[in-house]
Amino acid sequence: MGTPHNNAKIGEIAKNVIMPGDPNRAKLIAEKYLDNYKLVSDIRGIYAFTGTYNGKEVTVMASGMGMPSMGIYCYELFKFYDVDNIIRIGSCGATVPELDLFDIILSKEVYTEGNFALSLTNENCHYVKPSQELNNKIIKTAQEQNINLHIGNTICSEVFDEYAIDKKAFIDRIPKDFIPLASEMEAFSLLYVAKILNKNAACLMTVVDSTFKESHASSEDREKGLDKMIKLALSSI
Repeated sequence: MGTPHNNAKIGEIAKNVIMPGDPNRAKLIAEKYLDNYKLVSDIRGIYAFTGTYNGKEVTVMASGMGMPSMGIYCYELFKFYDVDNIIRIGSCGATVPELDLFDIILSKEVYTEGNFALSLTNENCHYVKPSQELNNKIIKTAQEQNINLHIGNTICSEVFDEYAIDKKAFIDRIPKDFIPLASEMEAFSLLYVAKILNKNAACLMTVVDSTFKESHASSEDREKGLDKMIKLALSSI
């Protein structure tokens, strides 16, 4: 028995899930890091692989791009597959000059202009926080692995930053006391769904572009640069 968007059988999805956006990245993570992994879902080309990492069962599943896609997959994982913990691992654009390419960010609160919460639960909510328990595990693991982790607020946008007609106007609309480190496109829906279903979720991101830098990470650079974040997420979960 599956769901409309997941053909894994009950029991084939682990209690702990790592979620990149890209299905091919999920495949690469399974191949590179997991032992005894198998493909458990492939509807719409959104792959889910379950295996073990350091002897512990984990599922790596793609979320696709944007809040609606993430919202569908994480809801089904939490609600129908009884997943306990999800860590999103993805890329982001820095919104402060201090951050460099491939710096790793852990979100402590997410703001969106979007109406994901209103559509799902009729709640006019635009701020959401991750699981403090899960964040604490990630922080502790980062310290053990000597990983420099930037912890702060992040924006969840409904458009890819580089395509925004007036990015400054968008930034200017963000509440002045929020002060975000970076912007991405999926975290709000994940954290909000986790909140309403009493589950745990967190969001780890690697900086791949910045308003304040001329250079951008290439696809090849991204694959290499994301390794540290992937290992951190797997070790934490």
